[in-house]
Amino acid sequence: MRMKLLNIYLFFFFMFFPCSRSCNSNDKTTLLKIKKSLNNPQILNSWDPQTNCCTNWTGVACTHRRITGLTISAGDVVGEIAEEIGDLTDLVILDWSSLSRLRGTIPHSITKLKNLVYLRFRITELSGPVPEYISELQNVTFLDLSFNRFNGSIPGSISQMPKLETIQLSHNKLTGSIPESFGSFVGKVPKLYLGEIPKSLSKTDFNTLSLSGNNFNGEASMFFGHNKTTLRLDLSRNNFHFDLSKLKLAKSLVSLDISHNRVFGELPLELTNLRLDHFNISFNRLCGSIPQGGLLQNFEVYEFSNNLCLCGAPLKRC
Repeated sequence: MRMKLLNIYLFFFFMFFPCSRSCNSNDKTTLLKIKKSLNNPQILNSWDPQTNCCTNWTGVACTHRRITGLTISAGDVVGEIAEEIGDLTDLVILDWSSLSRLRGTIPHSITKLKNLVYLRFRITELSGPVPEYISELQNVTFLDLSFNRFNGSIPGSISQMPKLETIQLSHNKLTGSIPESFGSFVGKVPKLYLGEIPKSLSKTDFNTLSLSGNNFNGEASMFFGHNKTTLRLDLSRNNFHFDLSKLKLAKSLVSLDISHNRVFGELPLELTNLRLDHFNISFNRLCGSIPQGGLLQNFEVYEFSNNLCLCGAPLKRC
């Protein structure tokens, strides 16, 4: 009798006071819709409706029974981002990467994720323009949309995201101008890992700037200067056209990559004063003698190769 009463007590206890680690039923339903939109991939086999999504499902993190983290990576996922993603309103981290068959666009419903801090869609087949409405995610500090197939211009509204610390937009099919508004972010100046470059950017002192792997063109001299405190500058694989010999380099530079552009002129002597740990000027139109001294001769031949008429160590003698 006592055992029977105990069982009845436990039944009502778990009915009205469920385990604090159990998954919110609405969140679970949403996750199952997301799984279906990805064609039930093998990497999500653990997403079994009979189990607790907070403790048993791969890539799912919970706080107080609500889904706060969703990470999906390195799997044979075929499909698109479900509109239902916006129903996970407690999400803080949304990280999908190395999903080479994830297609479509970023749905507008993502704007419902008002608690989102970390947003990454990296190495996918997502395409179309980077949506203007992404700027409605006012708490995002880290935005990574690199290595995708986004095209068109960068939306200027991104500069209105007050908490941004890092933007990664490199290795897409972006064209046109970088927005003038990027010369005046509403928050602190973020690290930019991103057509002519707007002059307003000359007023901005970036710690890290990467525009690699797009089709940006025109001048880029505003990213250089003695008064800058830039540490890492990557302008590689674009269509920039400027005279390197006329530019003044920030003494703080430790990484410089201008490879695969149309940069011309000679190498400035002040390169020998920099504490460089990365340097690549290959596939340009540079000429003259490579300055001797400093750390330049520590780099490999390929990092100077395929220029118009560069000579001197580590290349052939002039």
